[in-house]
This record gives sequence, structure tokens and C-alpha cells, in this order.
Amino acid sequence: MSFIIALAIFVVAFFFIATEKVDKVRVVLIAAGLMLVLGLAPGAEVFFSEHEGIDWRVIFLLLGMMIIVGIIKQTGVFDYLAIWAAKRSSGKPYRLMVMLMVITAVASPFLDNVTTIMLVAPVTVVVCNRLHIPAQPYLIAEVLASNIGGAATLIGDPPNIIIGARAGLTFTDFLVHMAPVVVVIFVLFVLLTRVLFRKSFRYNPEHVAEVMSLQERRAITDVRLLVRCLIVLGLVVIGFGLHAVLHIDPSVIAMVGAGVMLLVSKLDVADVLEEVEWPTLVFFMGLFVMVGGLVHTGVIGAIGSWAIDVFGDNFFAAATSLIFGSAVLGAFFDNIPYVATMAPVVEGLVAQAPDPQTGQALWWAFALGADFGGNGTAVAASANVVAIGIAARTGHRISFWQFTRYGIVVTILSCLIAWLYVWLRYFL
Repeated sequence: MSFIIALAIFVVAFFFIATEKVDKVRVVLIAAGLMLVLGLAPGAEVFFSEHEGIDWRVIFLLLGMMIIVGIIKQTGVFDYLAIWAAKRSSGKPYRLMVMLMVITAVASPFLDNVTTIMLVAPVTVVVCNRLHIPAQPYLIAEVLASNIGGAATLIGDPPNIIIGARAGLTFTDFLVHMAPVVVVIFVLFVLLTRVLFRKSFRYNPEHVAEVMSLQERRAITDVRLLVRCLIVLGLVVIGFGLHAVLHIDPSVIAMVGAGVMLLVSKLDVADVLEEVEWPTLVFFMGLFVMVGGLVHTGVIGAIGSWAIDVFGDNFFAAATSLIFGSAVLGAFFDNIPYVATMAPVVEGLVAQAPDPQTGQALWWAFALGADFGGNGTAVAASANVVAIGIAARTGHRISFWQFTRYGIVVTILSCLIAWLYVWLRYFL
């Protein structure tokens, strides 16, 4: 009975999130509260359990990077980059979108897609405001690009970190096996955006001329603070890249970086904390508790057991299911808690594989499906939620369905190519 009740609460909550009839933060808090009051989630353990509760690593990673970005914003560097991007693209909408997508996709594998969006989204809003064009299409395109690009490395997308730790896969393993298909998908995605966002491309000659006359260097308001911030940010990025060697979680690196940046900036802490997207953090906490209820009542486990029984020794069918199934489920459950929950199930499938290559193929299929499924809906990945939060805060609201109608198309295309890649490389 608890199985059915937990699933019903999740489905109803997701309906309200998708239709936006009620604010999504209110929805997840009510749903999470019901899960706890009815005993569907593990009580106080939701604050401590890695698989059935709030993943504080994700929360503190987001909090740390929000503080860092909030301080960097005070230097005027985002205005500088916005003017630079507008001038280099000559104000032409599609060229500007491609430029922003390439920057996002190249940075995501090394900064992780959430951090990249936090850095690029403010620039995008400023440049769109300067050119008097809607920011929503550019922000959506960047998020989709970040989820694609972030799939290329171990640290590029949070689910990859979980998979790498569970499967014993290294940064190089991800680069060798994931990067080739990511490059192909990204190139096709760039071409697809010309069609997907064709109605959004507006060229305003008078506003472009106004921007072209600006001197971007004048946008920097505090050079000394900028230098300090860039040094700290550089150390944080290096820390992200070496976290597996240092054995320090990225969330710890982000929080230490935020503390150091507060120290060197000498800004008022209260002012900096106003830049933090608190509703986004609360939304994630509630979402983690909701998913924890599904885990605690056995909903996710039942799906995994069913998968093992159905596929038996047909490992290509298992890989196919992991790609498309992970994309679908990850799109609705948020791919971070989904991957954390399903990783043991995949490990069980891998243990039955006849050889190491087949076993690794299952892990790559799982990673590809979960990463690309992050584009499926507006709440499917951390980067999506963060970008939508930034958009709302800056007056460029993105609705659930405005994002999702583009995300679904990109997810289907990505998963089809990923499926073909896995078949050709590991099973043919």
C-alpha cells in the first residue's frame, strides 16, 4: 500500500510542477512533508541517508558556486563579457547563440554543467538586455548544450561522478568512451537549434549599433577584486579537476572557494547572500525527499528488479533499456537521485556480463541515458533548475513547458545517436 501512496504523491506533485498551477517550491515541500508524515520516507534519516534522503553534496556545491558567482558579479565582468560576445557576433542572433553554446559546451566538461550555467547565464541575460531580445531561447539552448557537453567527462555532470565512483571509472575512461559521441551530438544539436529557435531570432540594427559603440573595458568596475576572484575561481576549477586525486568532494571545494572569496573580497556577507537562489536550493531539498520516498517504499527497487528479470542475458537489450529508460526516468525524477538509486541495480547487471567490455558498455549506456535525459524536462537536471531560477530572478521567466518542448526533441535525438554509438562500438 505504501508503494502505491508514495507513487501517487510523486505523480500528483509532478503534475502540479509541470502545469505550474502552484509554485513548485510549495509543491515539493508539501509532497515531501506528506512523505515524511505518512512514514513513506525514512524520517529523520532523510537528513543523513545518501540514497534515501537529501544529497547535501549537491546542495552545498550549488550554494558554494552561487556565492562565488554572486561575488564575481560585483566586478562588472559579466557586463564586459556580454558586450564582448555581442560585438564578436555583430549582434546576429543565431551567431550569438552558437557562440554562447560553444562556450558553454566547452566549459561544462571541466567546470561541471551547473557551475558553467551559473557563470554563463548572467552574461546571457545582460547581452540579451543590451540587444533588446528575449533571453529565454538563449538560456534554454545553453542549458541543453551544457548537459550534452558535461556528459563528456567524469566531473562534467554530477551523475557521472556517482557512476565513476560506483564502477571504478577514471577521468580518462570517460574522455575516451563518452567524448566521441558527445562531440557528434553537439554538432548536430548546433545545427538543430537553427530550426528549433528560428522564430526567436530577432535582429534590431539600432540596438546592435548602440552595443557596437560600447567599450567593454569600461564595464569592469573593480579590477583588483576581479583579479582576486579569478585567482580563487581558477583554484576552485583546478580543485574540481583534481578532486579524485585529492579525495575531496567537489562540494567541499566549492564551499572552501566561497569562503576564501568572501574573505578576499571584503564584501558584506548579507549582500552576497542575497544573490543566492534560495528557492532553487529549497526545491532540490524537497525533490530529494520525494525521491527518497520512492526509494524507501521500494518503487525504484522494483523497477530495477523487473529490469534484471526481463533482460536476463540479453545485454544489448539491457543497454538499450538503460539508455532510453534512464532518459525517461531521469527526466522525471532528476537525474542525480535517479542515478544514485539505480547505480546498484546496474552494478548487478554488470556482474552478470560475460566479459569486461560488455559490462563497461552497460555503464556507458547508463551514463549516456542519464546525462542526456537531463534535457528531457525543466526539472530533469540541476543545471535546468538553476538556469530557470536565474531567468525568473532577472525577469525572463521560463515556464516548465517552454523548456520541455525543446528538451524532449533534443533528448530523443541524443538518445538515438547514443544507442547507435553503443551498438556500433560495443556490440557489433
